[in-house]
Amino acid sequence: MFPYKIDNEISLILPNPKKHGAMMFNLIKENRSYLARWLPWANAIESVDDEIDFLDDNLKQYLAKNSLNLLIQYRKTIVGTISFNTIKHNNCSADIGYWMGKAYSGNNIMHRCVLGMLSIGFKQYELNKIIINAAVDNRASNQVAKRCGFHLDGVLRENEKLLDGFHDENSWSMLKKEY
Repeated sequence: MFPYKIDNEISLILPNPKKHGAMMFNLIKENRSYLARWLPWANAIESVDDEIDFLDDNLKQYLAKNSLNLLIQYRKTIVGTISFNTIKHNNCSADIGYWMGKAYSGNNIMHRCVLGMLSIGFKQYELNKIIINAAVDNRASNQVAKRCGFHLDGVLRENEKLLDGFHDENSWSMLKKEY
């Protein structure tokens, strides 16, 4: 299943902690202030070893079938990640999380990656529902969900704690029958 080729420019690959740890750490370090606004965990990755440990844990969770964390390879360069953060087998659902380096914005990368995750989720994982939660004021993330055809289910009040406090979150979903 992996690498999963989305198109001639993009593939989704499973992380190799030793191979990708330094590369991912450097991407996070270069984009820390850009990422941390919406993803406070970016400030907690302080070393290559922190990132290697994180990638190791991702692989363990993948093998346990609890999540699926993939690296985004764009024109043979790792530019970010996309994941099913949590796979809920009891109700056949998962939530998508994603990020990429600022320099790669505007290339329609994340839109294509989310469409790829929909295919993986509905066809291979046999999910019924895929969710994206995004802070109401995170315009870029909400735009990805909207452009991919997700349905806005509603607003979850003060559901996400960011660096500057609690934010309301839009909850978007796509059902298998809508795919």
